[in-house]
Amino acid sequence: MGIALLSSLRSKDPNTKVGACIVDEDNKVVSIGYNGMPRHIDEENLSWNKGEGLDSKYLYVCHAEFNAILNTRNGSALKNCILYVTLFPCNECAKAIIQVGIKEVVYLDNKYENQITTQASKKMLELAGIKLRKYQGKDIKIEIK
Repeated sequence: MGIALLSSLRSKDPNTKVGACIVDEDNKVVSIGYNGMPRHIDEENLSWNKGEGLDSKYLYVCHAEFNAILNTRNGSALKNCILYVTLFPCNECAKAIIQVGIKEVVYLDNKYENQITTQASKKMLELAGIKLRKYQGKDIKIEIK
């Protein structure tokens, strides 16, 4: 979870910084990701606001889990891996998690648990037999000066 938290600091989102770390069955890091705009796009041309229409960041941002999956050199290497993520995955990321064969999701926070998209995500992950676990380890504080 520490690596997921550290990677979240790379996000330029002023409101919600999310990080993800995928490890294999030996707990070796396979990939990491954070929420950000797609590569090769000048972020100055897009909004980080929660606005409406084309000014909403939600239309453009790639989520941390999605980026961690895409950053993997070999997609088949994700089968039976564990995803550590700082925020419970949305329904779109849940689909990707299921498709690549990740077996467990460990999340730090679920602040959107009452939203329909999060409920759909949880339902899909459970139906796919993916273990869901709230992080219960040591409190992690990352400070960069």
